[in-house]
Amino acid sequence: MKYDKISGFADEIAEDVDTQFQVLKKLGIGYFEPRGIDGKNIAKLSDSEVASLKEKMEREGIKVSSIGSPIGKIRLDEDFEAHFERFRRVVEIAKMLDARYIRMFSFYRPAGENAGEWTAKEREEVINRLRRMIAHAKEQNVVLLHENEKDIYGDTAERCEDLMRELSCQHFQAVFDPANFVQCRQDTKEAYEKLKDFVSYVHIKDAFMKDGSVVPAGSGDGNVEYILKSLFDAGYDGFLSLEPHLGSFAGLAALELDDKMLDLPQGGEGTFTLAYRALEEIIDKIK
Repeated sequence: MKYDKISGFADEIAEDVDTQFQVLKKLGIGYFEPRGIDGKNIAKLSDSEVASLKEKMEREGIKVSSIGSPIGKIRLDEDFEAHFERFRRVVEIAKMLDARYIRMFSFYRPAGENAGEWTAKEREEVINRLRRMIAHAKEQNVVLLHENEKDIYGDTAERCEDLMRELSCQHFQAVFDPANFVQCRQDTKEAYEKLKDFVSYVHIKDAFMKDGSVVPAGSGDGNVEYILKSLFDAGYDGFLSLEPHLGSFAGLAALELDDKMLDLPQGGEGTFTLAYRALEEIIDKIK
C-alpha cells in the first residue's frame, strides 16, 4: 500500500486495547481512532486510564489520528451544559494523547420529532452550540471534525454544506463518510462536490443504497474509489480511517475474495482485516 496515514476504529477488532494494537501492528497500521478502550468509551477514561493508554501507545508505536468521541450525539432537548463539560473533558483527553483532531456530531432533534424536518429555530440552536464548542477548540488548539451521521442535523450533504459555510475554520472541518451518505439516500459524488473544500478526514466505509447494509470499501454505492482518487488528485494527504461495521455482514461468503482475503481470522480481526485489504486494493489502483 502506498499510503501511510491509515487509521481505524480498532474497537471493532476487540474490546481490549492490547489486542487492538496487536492487529494494527500485524497489518502495518501506525494510527488508531480511539473510541472503545478496554470496553470503556474514550470520553469516560480517568487521567490514570489515559496515562496507561498513552504508555501502551508509546510502547507499541501507535499514535492517535483522531479521538472517536460521542460529542454532539445528544438531542436538542437534553442538557447541553452537562454535555459541554463532557466535551471539555474530551478535549483534555485529546491533548493528553497528543491528538489534534476530535470527531464529533451536530445533534438530534427533540424527542418525538421527525428526524429530517428541522426548523429554523432548531438550526439556530445547532449553530449556537457548535459555535461555542469551536471557540473552546480554538482556545485549546484542537480541530473538531464533523461527521455526517444519519438523523443528526448534518446528515445530508446540503446541511453539512450549510454548517461548513456558516462555521468552517481551522478548528472546524468535515469528515467525509461515504456509507453514512448512502444510508441517507445521498449521491456521494454530489456530496463530495459540495464538501470537497472542507474535507480534512475520511472514514472508509461503504454501503448499499437499496438497504443501507455496510460492505467492504468499493463493494457498495459509496463511490469510494472515485472519492479517494478525487481527493488525492486535489492534493489530499490526510487520514483514511477504517470503520468497517462488518460484524453482521451477511454477504461476506458471497464476495469474490482474492488470495489476500482468503483464510482471514475469525471475528473482529477478520472483518477489520477484510476492510483494510479492500482499502489496500483501491489505493494500489489509484496511487
